[in-house]
Amino acid sequence: MKIAVTGAFSYSGKYVAQRLLARGEEVITLTSHPNRPDPFDGKVKAFPLDFNDEHGLTRALKGVDVLVNTYWIRFDYGQNTQSRAVENTRKLVNAASAADVKRIVHISITNPSADSPLPYFWGKAANEKAVIESGMSYAILRPTVLVGAEDILINNIAFLMRRFPFFGLPGDGSYRLQPICVDDLADLIVEGVYAKNNYVIDAVGPDNFTFKEMVELIGEKTGSKRLLISLPPKLALLAAQFLSLFLGDVLLTPEEVDGLMSGLLVSKEPPRGKTSLRDWLDANKGRVGQRYASELERHFN
Repeated sequence: MKIAVTGAFSYSGKYVAQRLLARGEEVITLTSHPNRPDPFDGKVKAFPLDFNDEHGLTRALKGVDVLVNTYWIRFDYGQNTQSRAVENTRKLVNAASAADVKRIVHISITNPSADSPLPYFWGKAANEKAVIESGMSYAILRPTVLVGAEDILINNIAFLMRRFPFFGLPGDGSYRLQPICVDDLADLIVEGVYAKNNYVIDAVGPDNFTFKEMVELIGEKTGSKRLLISLPPKLALLAAQFLSLFLGDVLLTPEEVDGLMSGLLVSKEPPRGKTSLRDWLDANKGRVGQRYASELERHFN
């Protein structure tokens, strides 16, 4: 087959493209970062992910059997807003339909809702609706926090714990989350490429931590056990914004805290990921948190 993967030179898309190439498939990518290093030595042809040129998107997708869509933004930055990301996804889905793409594998988030007060979650719900109503065959996967070498959340928690004598928890840290290893998510995405039926599934790992338990585990495995201090959420956000000034990034957003504390990063379905965070940290404890991972540098600068 010929398969298009958005962001194959970036994070989760890279893991998907690796697996598809290993199966002998032809893979192309749609990318907003044409100058990003190519990890595939020219084996993956790149086309612009230009949402202002729907005809160009359609041309790029001509002859494609399956589109794997990992596109989204974490937070509003300049003209890159979550409302615009919804519109951009609609354009991409329309372009795929116009190009006669047969199937789309779309990456969403656990617990999306059109009624959510959080733009991240209602935006994901709007994207799912666009996919389902497109007329194409589809698989929609709903992961939570990704764990991997290019990860931001886990890495930056470790980064802060390696450098400060304490770590501030928004609230008491009793809210839960179920992270999934990016390798496990990529395997589920590839299954979705080859499946024929339409489905929507949660994609979570085998762990069900409180946030406090997860932070304690990261500290233990990286040799950076620290005093954990419960802070009022607004104070924790203020501290994160202060650190962001020195890091040149957005460390944490109010919406992320609300989503986490509302229990939106857990699933009622059985876990489909197999890799525990404990095992992943054992294998990567020497490098996780050694350098800060900047969202702005990765996507905007």
